[in-house]
Amino acid sequence: MEGIQVSTEIAGSRNHISIIKVGGYIDTTTSSELERALDSLLKQGRFFIIVDLGNVDYISSAGWGIFISEIKSIRENGGDLKLVRMVPDVYEIFELLEFHHILDVYDAVDEAVNKFEMLQASGKPVAKEITLPKPEEQEPVETTQPMSSPAARTDSVEQQQMSATELSVEEKIKLIIKENPSFGAFKIKKELNSSKFGYTKIGWFQVRSILAQMNLNSRSRRYQFATGK
Repeated sequence: MEGIQVSTEIAGSRNHISIIKVGGYIDTTTSSELERALDSLLKQGRFFIIVDLGNVDYISSAGWGIFISEIKSIRENGGDLKLVRMVPDVYEIFELLEFHHILDVYDAVDEAVNKFEMLQASGKPVAKEITLPKPEEQEPVETTQPMSSPAARTDSVEQQQMSATELSVEEKIKLIIKENPSFGAFKIKKELNSSKFGYTKIGWFQVRSILAQMNLNSRSRRYQFATGK
């Protein structure tokens, strides 16, 4: 029978970091188990928390609600909650909901542990600074653009398609975003591995990293880039 598996571990140079490992799926019927594990840590005064989602196939609104509802009290106590190892399907929803403005995400547990350690050693705030997008940036706004001639537009598209295979990975990703600004990292990865882009095969994590380097790691930024705003 499918369900959820939750366990906790201790990490960090002073054993002050707690890791919650979750497996299965998180929805209205299973989220209470994760909530109990998180509440137990908070009652113990453990506010440096990493949630390992590497074996989670699905998170419903009830699951996401647990993280968002607890993050304020965690940060008020000088701690933070970081998510790691999300599978592509889960990350797509996370990105669509734009929770990356609120929660930090890492590809590996060690990266999140090291981030906690480095911030504490430097004396900087442990918590992520929340930078919510402006309301007008959350959805694409249709604008009237000057129309070029059909022939000129066709030539431009054909030239792009002919040269797409010769572009760098970064330029290929930019071209995909211009054509499909709604695409997240997973769909961009699939589009790269098509004949149009010379069957470029790179990992989903690498696509995410490149998007972050180009400051295109949110849907609103990709729409801005695609529309030239």
